Amino acid sequence: MKTKIFLIINLIIISVLVLVACAPKATPTPETKPVETAAPAGFDWKRFSGQEITLLFNEHPWTDGVRPHIQEFEDLTGIKVNLQPFAEDLYFDKMELAVRSDKPVADVYFLPMDSTAFTQYSAGLIAPLTPYLNDPTMTAADYDLADFPEGFQASGMYPPGDAKAQLYGIPITFEAYILFYNKDLVDKYLGGKIPETFADLIAAANKVTQEGNGEVYGAVMRGIRSDTIMDTLTGVVFNSWGTDPTPLPYNIWFAGDWKKPQVTDPRITEGLSNYAAMMKAGPPNVQSIDWNDANQLFAQGKIAFFIDASLFGPAYENAETSAVVGKVGYAPLPKTSKGSMTGHWLWGLGIPANSEKKEAAWYFIQWATNKENEPKIGTATGGAPRLSTWGNSVYTQALNPEYVAAVQTAMATSRPTAVFYEGWKEIAIMIVDSVQEMYGGTDPAQATENLQQKMLKVTTGQ
Repeated sequence: MKTKIFLIINLIIISVLVLVACAPKATPTPETKPVETAAPAGFDWKRFSGQEITLLFNEHPWTDGVRPHIQEFEDLTGIKVNLQPFAEDLYFDKMELAVRSDKPVADVYFLPMDSTAFTQYSAGLIAPLTPYLNDPTMTAADYDLADFPEGFQASGMYPPGDAKAQLYGIPITFEAYILFYNKDLVDKYLGGKIPETFADLIAAANKVTQEGNGEVYGAVMRGIRSDTIMDTLTGVVFNSWGTDPTPLPYNIWFAGDWKKPQVTDPRITEGLSNYAAMMKAGPPNVQSIDWNDANQLFAQGKIAFFIDASLFGPAYENAETSAVVGKVGYAPLPKTSKGSMTGHWLWGLGIPANSEKKEAAWYFIQWATNKENEPKIGTATGGAPRLSTWGNSVYTQALNPEYVAAVQTAMATSRPTAVFYEGWKEIAIMIVDSVQEMYGGTDPAQATENLQQKMLKVTTGQ
């Protein structure tokens, strides 16, 4: 599961958050004071005044972002908030216990918008939010759900692909997969030319590695044998897949039926091969490199190109954690013959089905994710999911303009990387093994044919 990334990110970008916190805005301005008229006249924010709700949250930059504003919510609504945050290694256990408890434990919780959320939905453990969104007495008229990209909403729409699907989570922070590049190394080894296509990227990365004499490398990727690389890997494969649909629950890996894997599709073969080629252009120990190792190498100035989570971006502009401040370029994934596409992973907020205060809980979710508050809270993450927030100076003033432009492009071309299949981890490892085979020299077409047969044995029992 991808989610462990955020525990370390909280540490990596902490000084960025400190800078934001210590800026002149530390003294409240009209933008940070409670706004009683945030919704059109007639919407009753005091409707559930006197109730108390419990928030079960991961200790995450978004939690840091919302903390200073909780009093505003309490003043606006009269709803008292009991915030219970836990370190991520504890949070997942607490979350599962809470949603499965016979008695209410939490009213709002951090929702991993992937197979975790789908599993909880399948077990009847999570409440749908669509009824509240469709009720004008429960949702302010200016909330604008359409401001969240459809691809973001799709991660929380169940049953997947059903015309009557309902939304079970509102996104609060996301990561898309983009290209980071070191401008100094690109100038030194490539004459300042940024690769326009993925084939150009692979060639450029190899050139830097060949001329870097082991001091610098053209690329670094997550290369370990783990299902945790699947989100980044899927983003790269999406880039070769193009604009054709990637319908959930199957995503690109199955042709509308769990008994019909389609990994021999030339686009999937190309995408997996591209990932393996970027690994080959990296350090010789790439097969032991996870995201944290890759991120550190890039931040030390030893890597020309790095494809991974957009959330790394803000930390590269922090002099206390990065040796590449002012030297990083940000771009969407270089195009293939199918264009430029990417994937994403999300945290959201959900309501446990066992909550007895769902209406007040929804009030908190809509308040925390509306157009007014998301820019303020999202400064702590660099991954605000509303499209409009990326044009809001309250949010963007602390971010590199190139980073903002790259992420905006990625948001418009991104799809969920999730797959809703009970045995997905086993299959994900098989896909990773296929990339490892290609890295080791196996012909890509042969590697994906081997993968196809392995997947068939799992899904058909043959």
